[in-house]
Amino acid sequence: MKLFLLTIVCSLLLLSCDQKSKVEKAIEETSVETIKVERFDKEFFETSPKDLPKLKKKYPYFFSPQINDTVWTNKMTAPIWKEVYAEVEKKYPASEGIQSSIEALVQHMKYYFPKTKTPKVITLISDMDYNNKAIYADSLIIISLELYLGKEHKFYTFPKYLKQNFEERQMMPDVVTSFSLRKIVPPTEKNLLAQMIYIGKELYLKDILLPEYTDAEKMGYTPEQLVWCQENENYIWRYFIEREMLYSGDQKLISRFIDPSPFSKFYLEIDNDSPGRVGAWIGWQIVRSYMENNNVSADQLLKASAKEIFEQSKYKPKK
Repeated sequence: MKLFLLTIVCSLLLLSCDQKSKVEKAIEETSVETIKVERFDKEFFETSPKDLPKLKKKYPYFFSPQINDTVWTNKMTAPIWKEVYAEVEKKYPASEGIQSSIEALVQHMKYYFPKTKTPKVITLISDMDYNNKAIYADSLIIISLELYLGKEHKFYTFPKYLKQNFEERQMMPDVVTSFSLRKIVPPTEKNLLAQMIYIGKELYLKDILLPEYTDAEKMGYTPEQLVWCQENENYIWRYFIEREMLYSGDQKLISRFIDPSPFSKFYLEIDNDSPGRVGAWIGWQIVRSYMENNNVSADQLLKASAKEIFEQSKYKPKK
């Protein structure tokens, strides 16, 4: 009997791997134009202030008419920004790595969402705005390189839970996060479950668009934080169920369990051991369970309601 069950399990695993290899082969055959990475950061800091008008003409969308030119010329010559540029140039002397990563990502986007346009990619140095590290805008991807210098970089005085994602490896997950804002309709329900599944859809997009990335990288977790969630999945779920939180409209639950934070707020001793966003992680597992148990496309998933996804997911936390 045990041998029979083992044979079935092995057959299912082989079938799953074969199906995955077919998908990846089809993705590899998806045509993508060569994507050029334009280094606006390099052009900006290597342009003389007197040539600013030429730069404004080439990149009009980066220069608001409400901002006086002296703001830009001062930034061009300020020692601190010159130092930031020097560090960016040291980390990213060439664009080939960024280009190849973007091209692989766009191949996956075009396979799952054929109407995706091939974007132009522009790198820049902004103002350390960690909420907009990478922006996907239909036919344009903008990446702020000063926020991908490595979590231990001397420039970063941010909290640890933010700095841990200032790594080069987080560039593509950040692009997908921005891409998802254009693909996923925000929930009309204001309860915790709807928000969990909304973020779960975003994370599932990372599953299919970034298959070579780890779950920790997709979440923006350390490996240890991911293990904590895996080991405590059943406990987290019971906590939500026993306190009737899933359909609660209490907006404080979003900051406690969905928003980026140093830890989740159970208001228990385990708080300091927990990572932030455990509600988002549970939402991801619900969406994964839904996709495993229903024959639907990625596009259908993104249009499905939280109620439909939850009820048809057959989700059961691992014990």
